[in-house]
Amino acid sequence: MQFVRKGPEVPERLLQAHEDGRVVFFCGAGISYPADLPGFSDLVNKIYTTLAIPPNATQRAAIKSEQFDTAIGLLEAGIVGGRATARQALAGILTPNLGAPNATATHDALLTLGKGRDGSTRLITTNFDRLFEQVIAEKALAIERFEAPLLPVPKKRWDGLVYLHGLLSASPTPIELDRLVVSSGDFGLAYLTERWAARFVSELFRNYTVCFAGYSINDPVLRYMMDALAADRLLGESTPEMFAFGSFSKGKEKAQADEWRAKNVTPILYREHNRHAYLHKTLRAWAETYRDGVGGKERIVVDYGIARPLASTQQDDYVGRLLWAISDPSGLPAKRFAELDPVPSLDWLQPFGEARYQHADLVRFGIPPQAAVDDGLAFSLTSRPAPYLLAPWMHVADAGVRNSRWDDVMRQLARWLVRHLDDPALLLWLVKRGAQLHDELVRSIEHRLDQLADLERGGNTTELARIRANAPNAIPGPPMRKLWQLLLTGRVKSWPRDLDLYRWRARFNRDGLTTPLRLELRDVLAPRISLREAFRRPAEEGESTEPEGIKDLVEWEIVLSTDHVHSTVSELSTDERWTSALPYLLSDFNALLRDALDLRRALDGADDRSDLSYWDQPSISEHQQNRELHDWTALIDLGKL
Repeated sequence: MQFVRKGPEVPERLLQAHEDGRVVFFCGAGISYPADLPGFSDLVNKIYTTLAIPPNATQRAAIKSEQFDTAIGLLEAGIVGGRATARQALAGILTPNLGAPNATATHDALLTLGKGRDGSTRLITTNFDRLFEQVIAEKALAIERFEAPLLPVPKKRWDGLVYLHGLLSASPTPIELDRLVVSSGDFGLAYLTERWAARFVSELFRNYTVCFAGYSINDPVLRYMMDALAADRLLGESTPEMFAFGSFSKGKEKAQADEWRAKNVTPILYREHNRHAYLHKTLRAWAETYRDGVGGKERIVVDYGIARPLASTQQDDYVGRLLWAISDPSGLPAKRFAELDPVPSLDWLQPFGEARYQHADLVRFGIPPQAAVDDGLAFSLTSRPAPYLLAPWMHVADAGVRNSRWDDVMRQLARWLVRHLDDPALLLWLVKRGAQLHDELVRSIEHRLDQLADLERGGNTTELARIRANAPNAIPGPPMRKLWQLLLTGRVKSWPRDLDLYRWRARFNRDGLTTPLRLELRDVLAPRISLREAFRRPAEEGESTEPEGIKDLVEWEIVLSTDHVHSTVSELSTDERWTSALPYLLSDFNALLRDALDLRRALDGADDRSDLSYWDQPSISEHQQNRELHDWTALIDLGKL
């Protein structure tokens, strides 16, 4: 899910975990950049500059190797006044520019994201600055704060903002400054010797999905936390997936992703630009959507539903945004989509039907996934596993109701589909997916056709004009109505079907011709229609583009319910029992042949004077021009035996 143009792709499993209240944001120095505060690297350099102390060779080596905590420890050990002097300089450097644009906007966003639907706040920062305090004071938020080393137990009862490495007070005292975790010695106490930070982090990662924001990949803070987790893993502990926002420069995306994954962290990468602008824009957009709940998702639907999905790009993946929003289980964003005026394009069927979801996405559709990952699982918004409350039961015998029930999202998508009943692309899309319509979709189409028929019979031209104005393909013309009738009545060939001539032949060989087998043979050889997209030549100037008949909408062909009929009949012709049974089947074959010709007539392929069937079989008698390319012509041969 990409919240902003050119921004990072936030994994939907992270979004779902956040919606479920299982995500805790871990905030680093990068979130304070808009207030002109430095990262760890710049902080170290500014401390040396403020104290007018050039780093010696050892200190330079520590800075060059990005061991900034060590560089501060070396400085504190080598100057007059030691820790107190260095930390007074640090406090002065960490004075934010509150007049800068969006100085506290990201902190506001993170406080929003850190507040669960149950009202409790769970948020952690390793920053010392008071930008969170600024937002809390401005908005009079009732949020408890915890400062190191007095930390809460990171479990369900935890409610508050944690300053894991300490907080600068408005007028910091030497004792308060001494408590800040900033030098290598401080980190050693917090994570290795006293281990209060390590215990907190270990317990946190066992209970929550952590998302890091504002850290560089080599940040010493991350290094110490990863070391603590590595120790837990050696003891057999397992932790949920971790995520981190991280930047990359041109051509370095894959290398950065590999580095993050080497730390057992799933990266959420964005391009370096204007002091991590894409990170801040993404967090603010995410918070805005989350704050508004379902309304935020409805806003996404309104913003992008009228666009054509083909215009979506990797830099501006609004298709991903809309898919994330419309799949909300409440069905309200999908309802908004179905009711948009003008109606969203049928082009949205392509991404809706794309198998882009995998094992990790099951939970967002109400299905608890098994621990063992099914790498072969792939599904789409319009074809997906059903949660157990909607799934059909297993039976030794039942009444034949095998469809799962629909959820609210599918029900609203059907309302959108029936606003396109005059578009052959919809019918062909359904045919390509098996032509076996769900019972609820059948009811939706039938209900819509009934409504339109009532309006037409009643002469309600005003309402019909309003419908056409917002959905030009909402009212099917006579050719399309005929095609829908054929599909709804099961005349269009579907797959797979439980009709197999080879299996019927095996039963015939075993039992001979019985009444049940005779009736089954009629089902097996029943004529059906195969549909495919019509070839449309470009219209000449002044020529009407309106379809004049079915042939202008779709290409069609008469087929049978099963395939390879000619070869099977040829094999049966040497069977004496088959030959002796043919007289008893003649009336059935003639009726089936009549059905085939009637279907041709229904499709405007025949009239009282001609049916063009000679194109498929030039001669009724045996002839070399009869190529047996069309299964339905087997009915001609069977009817003359």
